Amino acid sequence: MQKPAVTIMVKAARAAGNILLRNLNRLESINVVEKARQDYASDVDRDAEDAAVRELRRAMPDVGVLGEESGQSGNTRTTWVIDPLDGTSNYIRGLPHYCVSIAMVENGEPVHGVIYDPIRNELFTASKGSGALLNGVRIRVAERKDLTGAVLATGFAPRERERLSAQLHCTDLLLTEHGGEDIRRAGSAALDLAYVACGRVDGYFEAGVKPWDIAAGVLLVREAGGRVIAADGGQTGPLDSRGLAPRMVIAGNLKLSDALQKVVVSSGYAASLRG
Repeated sequence: MQKPAVTIMVKAARAAGNILLRNLNRLESINVVEKARQDYASDVDRDAEDAAVRELRRAMPDVGVLGEESGQSGNTRTTWVIDPLDGTSNYIRGLPHYCVSIAMVENGEPVHGVIYDPIRNELFTASKGSGALLNGVRIRVAERKDLTGAVLATGFAPRERERLSAQLHCTDLLLTEHGGEDIRRAGSAALDLAYVACGRVDGYFEAGVKPWDIAAGVLLVREAGGRVIAADGGQTGPLDSRGLAPRMVIAGNLKLSDALQKVVVSSGYAASLRG
């Protein structure tokens, strides 16, 4: 049975998703700002976040909020971590691949997560210890045992471009020396993790992500039987306001995530993150 917190989060995610859908016919007139180099936000992002926060606070007013657009508000052990539009660059160009991501995080760890793709009407949900679902059906990570034949997702984060050469070398090794089938770069870290959780891709790795990009997706992968680790193979760190520095995450099933992490290290990509 769906947890009460998830019911609230689903309502909030759908409210935000409705904002995204309603604005599809005015993409050319949307006000877009460049927060940092090649890192965009729009008035739709802000409106969607406002809609989600209203629903969340109406139900649980004492829970803090960490939103990509609004920042931190409230100071509690429990925090809603929200990305109202993960895939803004896709959205403003009319590419139909983006989502709303909401997690409830307690003491740095996600305990409930919702990722909603309004274009496909796909709703990914997870609660700690209760498994992960896609539109109410239980999902599992892929069973691929090594990198041979693997389809992997990644992203080229704007704030990590100085490390692009190392990342490209890593992808080169994955596709040549380690026999990977292909790389997918779709433009939404949250959906990349959701796709790992349901087995659409075998693994995911990316640097430069922040809590709102990955909090819900991390829980989905874990509850679908997978693992999410840092570049050094350790924990991902707190997924609330204590962990705002960009980080790298690697996701997949237990064996594949381990193999992927080793290539990240051997390629020099992990070392570049310390620079």
